[in-house]
Amino acid sequence: MKNIVLFASGNGSNAEEIIRYFKKNNQGTVVAIFSNKPDAKVLDRAKNHNILSVVFNKAQLNEGFVLEKLHQFQPDLIVLAGFLLKFPESILKEYPKVINIHPALLPKYGGKGMYGMNVHQAVLENNEKETGITIHYVNEHYDEGEFIFQKAVNIEDCKSAEEIAHKIHELEHQYFPEIISEVLNSNF
Repeated sequence: MKNIVLFASGNGSNAEEIIRYFKKNNQGTVVAIFSNKPDAKVLDRAKNHNILSVVFNKAQLNEGFVLEKLHQFQPDLIVLAGFLLKFPESILKEYPKVINIHPALLPKYGGKGMYGMNVHQAVLENNEKETGITIHYVNEHYDEGEFIFQKAVNIEDCKSAEEIAHKIHELEHQYFPEIISEVLNSNF
């Protein structure tokens, strides 16, 4: 069984879906959730599933504390599930297979500051007919890693960023755990 470590900064609905998926699947298990927000709801989700959590600040992410903690869990795969800080090169050097989900069809609506409702609002304001999700490998730049999977959804009927967010969450919950499973099955 392979070890998965999740990084999240907020509510953790994707983390919850990933945890549930791998509880039914003997291929991997979520061994820890790392968060840069001590009040993030994802930490409650970790506790409810008896998963260890590690809370850290930005300095600890960049100065070795997080890397040291990661060694204790020996992750086969690191998954960013709503993690808002730039992932440091020092961790990517030791754990090069890190994947992320982005709530848009990259390369559109990517980069620093483009997350969550910021993305959905920009999509709405630009009168896009469709948007979607992109699951990609993480590199040293925001949202520029190699694409693994994209799925589009029509949003012509959406009148608000919240309606777009709802459609995106449905895609994320449906596809993110499956794609993680495919990555674990590959010879990466």
